[in-house]
Amino acid sequence: MVKQPVIERLGLEPVPAEQKTTTWKEYFIIQLAFSVNAGNFLVPALAVTEGGLSFAAAFTCTVLGALAAFLFVSLLSQPGSRHGLPAQYVLRTLIGTKLSMRIASPIRSLTSLYWFSVQTIGGTYVLLSSVEKLTGMSLPFIPIAAGLALIMTLLALVGFHAVKKAVKYFIPVLVIGQLVILYLFIKEGLAAGDMTPLTTGTKDAGAGTFFFYSSIVFVQYVSGVSASSDITRYSKSSAHGFWGLYGGNVAGFMMTALLGGLSASLFNDLNPFVAASELTSSLILLVIIILCAMVSMISINLSNAYTGGYSLLNALPALSRIQSAAVFGAAGILLSCIPSLVSHAQGYISLLGILVIPISAIVVSDYLLVKKGTLTEKSLFGLLNGTSTYNKEALWVLLIGMLSYILIPETYSPGFLSFILTSALYAAAKRMSLFKRNSPLFEKKLG
Repeated sequence: MVKQPVIERLGLEPVPAEQKTTTWKEYFIIQLAFSVNAGNFLVPALAVTEGGLSFAAAFTCTVLGALAAFLFVSLLSQPGSRHGLPAQYVLRTLIGTKLSMRIASPIRSLTSLYWFSVQTIGGTYVLLSSVEKLTGMSLPFIPIAAGLALIMTLLALVGFHAVKKAVKYFIPVLVIGQLVILYLFIKEGLAAGDMTPLTTGTKDAGAGTFFFYSSIVFVQYVSGVSASSDITRYSKSSAHGFWGLYGGNVAGFMMTALLGGLSASLFNDLNPFVAASELTSSLILLVIIILCAMVSMISINLSNAYTGGYSLLNALPALSRIQSAAVFGAAGILLSCIPSLVSHAQGYISLLGILVIPISAIVVSDYLLVKKGTLTEKSLFGLLNGTSTYNKEALWVLLIGMLSYILIPETYSPGFLSFILTSALYAAAKRMSLFKRNSPLFEKKLG
């Protein structure tokens, strides 16, 4: 068995074959542990409180959006599994070195930073609420949030193998905590047997609202196409990486949507951890809920900080992996002290979509439609030897994709429509470019 270093020092170079040992079961557990957390509860809960959907409609629409997003995320994990390269390096072969370093990586870093902060803020609220209930003390928000963010930054510095090992210890606490929350919701929220909150919304919400929240979830998770290879570069094979990620993400999100939707429908609360802690006077159950909330926050933020640090490393290659992780962590600590990132989450996610959707669509289109799911040895050789590339089609399609996302009304699901439009436009542009290069007139002009 190969002994892993205490602190992961691999940067953008390939993972050695002897270190590619992670199975689909381990990836399933990792993604399952990452899924159920305060930040991921937001959209299913907002679909009820802001969108006026019933629990059943909110659960269905958000799961559909997640299923689509996770499929693309898992497909784009395959270059990492096959070649051992981090996601941001793989992006250089898909959209060009310059676009990858100057646009895609900063966007991914920003997305990871936002969700790192949201998770920390949500976890801080749970901790403060529980401490006040147990002791009557009101602790200050900012020092607690900053302290939690610092702890998670230090843990993420250790690297992927620390994440994998930690999650194995976390999963029992997470599963027990989730079952306790579900038990309290059913026992207290549905005690009278009234199922109306689960089947009837608070507003006359139609199909437009249904697909809007489905597209919001799609926006939230499809950005993972720019990071999934960071995790699967340690996979035994592409099949292990794909099925582990997809199965774990889907199973985890279904529980997330279940708890988030119930919390909003039954108690009008966006955070199931907080809602559940208010429903019990049992010290044992309260401690389990607190532990579950803290563990879920730590597990997902290990992932956010790990992948966000790699994105920053690609944007600022002069840094080492440890330095990029430290810079990311410092920014995460500062943003974790701004509670409005959670209270205005729907608006922030929509704004991130302006950047996330077009670049994700181009990455997916290039890998699946243009390169047919295969990276050539020639492109990888040039990549690893520092060859700089520029993808002009990706740049102008990106601008059109951003504009389309802004102009499409919310009722027409801008996340879905802009993604489809941008993907199709990019594939057509690349085929037209290839046709011109292969035409006799083009060759004559070059001569």
